[in-house]
Amino acid sequence: MTLPIIILAAGTSSRMRGADKMLEDVDGIPLIRRQAEMALSVSAQIYVTVPPKPHARHPALAGLNVICVEVPDAADGMSVSMRAGIAALPAGTKSAMILLGDLPEVTTHDLRQVIDAKSQNPENLIWRGATQGGKAGHPIIFDQALFAEIATLSGDAGGQSVIQNHAGRVHLVPLPDNHARMDLDTPEEWALWRKTR
Repeated sequence: MTLPIIILAAGTSSRMRGADKMLEDVDGIPLIRRQAEMALSVSAQIYVTVPPKPHARHPALAGLNVICVEVPDAADGMSVSMRAGIAALPAGTKSAMILLGDLPEVTTHDLRQVIDAKSQNPENLIWRGATQGGKAGHPIIFDQALFAEIATLSGDAGGQSVIQNHAGRVHLVPLPDNHARMDLDTPEEWALWRKTR
């Protein structure tokens, strides 16, 4: 079975002061579409958590072979989107990758690196991208043994409690530069990123 990828893109962009970071232009297309196209290049099973229709993120994904998982209560925190994404997976799914929608520097190669690390280090339960210096980041693959625990999450900490509970079975995968941690939450951060690309 192809490893499913869940793109978390249901958040409210509350720090963007009216703009939508998931619709910011990256390489000529909206960020959310860029993430989905990238994920499709390595997996045939892509789930994107999004706000309910009508919302501009839906047309931004038009024509792509992805499953949109509507999350009406996404404002309650990232954990809500994670729970919704995991719940949408087919029965029997062995593992799944969580990819934050707002990481504009993550590449197809990065996704493959983390996927390869899973097959090369099967004794672990969590495989996650990191900086060259070892700071943990994204994307993250969770084994199915953790799905029930993810289903109980709440708040905006995402899967951090699950990761902490299984710290001895986490495999970090160094990715280039700051790919694993570069998220942009404000108009100023987007402007600086574009200036320094």
